[in-house]
Amino acid sequence: MIDRRMILTAALAAIAGPASAGSALAQAAVSRMTAYAFSFPALAGGDIRLADYAGRPLLIVNTASLCGYTPQYSGLQELWTEFHGRGLMILGIPSNDFGGQEPGGATEIANTAQQHGAAFPIAAKATVKGQNAHPFYRWAADARPKDVPRWNFHKYLIGRDGHIVDVFPASVEPSDTRVKTAIARALADS
Repeated sequence: MIDRRMILTAALAAIAGPASAGSALAQAAVSRMTAYAFSFPALAGGDIRLADYAGRPLLIVNTASLCGYTPQYSGLQELWTEFHGRGLMILGIPSNDFGGQEPGGATEIANTAQQHGAAFPIAAKATVKGQNAHPFYRWAADARPKDVPRWNFHKYLIGRDGHIVDVFPASVEPSDTRVKTAIARALADS
């Protein structure tokens, strides 16, 4: 799919000279960043490189231990159980950005996730909004400026191509038909 930036780049290159038009279009396509360019420090150490899951849909969710939505960990685990074998990757990103609801460290975060049965990967605590946001969240805000996290348990569904295909706010439970349908569609896309 060609976006406006690619068309503009190609048009500017055509003005600059016909020989560079094709290469400018190719350069624009190559430089278009995807979610697979990012990594997160893992809660248990090391890194979670999204590139390791290239070609697989990802559900990236900012989480918090003391939130009214914290029981969504269980719903996320149900999605993991249902769709992981078909290729879905789920990643929890603990954040203290909303209401100070993730004040603890790695041990407390891991205990909360475990209490809710979460077996999917959990990153170390990260900032998900504002100028100091993790680079993934700055990229997502640039790609979908009207769909930025406004609270804990905001969900980004990344398609096999590494681009955002759907966004679900905290109020949409992981078990919601809209979430399951979007995941099934992302898994079916090749």
